[in-house]
Amino acid sequence: MGIIDSDILLETGTNELEILEFIISGNSFGINVAKITELMQSQEVQEMPLSHPCVEGVFQPRNEVYTIVDLAKYLGHGPSEYPEKDIFIITNFNRMSIAFHVHAVESIFRISWQDIEKPDSIIYGGQEGVVTGIAKVNGRIISILDFEKITFDISPETGIDLNEVQLYTGIDRENTPIVVAEDSALLRNMLMEALHTSGYTNITILNNGEEAWDYISQFKNETPSTILSKINCLITDIEMPKMDGHRLTKLVKTDPSMMDIPIIIFSSLIDENMQAKGLEVGADAQLSKPEIGNLVGLVDVMVNRHLE
Repeated sequence: MGIIDSDILLETGTNELEILEFIISGNSFGINVAKITELMQSQEVQEMPLSHPCVEGVFQPRNEVYTIVDLAKYLGHGPSEYPEKDIFIITNFNRMSIAFHVHAVESIFRISWQDIEKPDSIIYGGQEGVVTGIAKVNGRIISILDFEKITFDISPETGIDLNEVQLYTGIDRENTPIVVAEDSALLRNMLMEALHTSGYTNITILNNGEEAWDYISQFKNETPSTILSKINCLITDIEMPKMDGHRLTKLVKTDPSMMDIPIIIFSSLIDENMQAKGLEVGADAQLSKPEIGNLVGLVDVMVNRHLE
């Protein structure tokens, strides 16, 4: 066990990611290595009164206190047969550090987003299910979990704060066409509500980078100014099946007819390393998902800049 080496970087914009496979009750699940800071052997935790049933408690391995989420209980599985071998996956995303309790860790593998399928809606909870993608590796099916949704289900205050958007109401934005690429149904709904509240109602929302690229490409033979009039701004997540946000951004920004489209990467993964990757592929701005108020303000800036 130890710290995940974040210096082993994938080339930006190649549509690849690294997945850590872990086991719960004999089932294989996956998490993007970019979310992980450390793996630790499970240990005794301090229970917290009145906490969510899936929260085991907290522990402090060094100077930081981590909340422990029991993933087996959240997913409806039983406890580990060999608890002494259980693992805590320490994560950092959306500016939060949370430990997820799993039964075993297998290995890290590299895969293309193109090879990750969107699960059927009947898997793990319908349209807003907790599985965002299905990967097949060496004959095994690995379910990639939506950790943003898991944390939101357990602690709704970790979601998007729509009160911040109220500061941007009262301005006519209804004629501004925006394209959004986001695979999580939960976050799509939150984004739509936030943008609609601020007055942005002319929105085309797509499930992944590939769908967004196909949509944008229909205007490829038109002049750059005409394209800009039809797509004033593109907002994209990073983690998406078929095509991630970095690959989408790179494709748009290296196409002479599309390169002037303002692109905002809006992702739970934004940190110093991801900021560098976003700049490398040409993103105009990058925000972590708690910053919904700043997102609306940035869209205003991007749109106005290209209307001048």
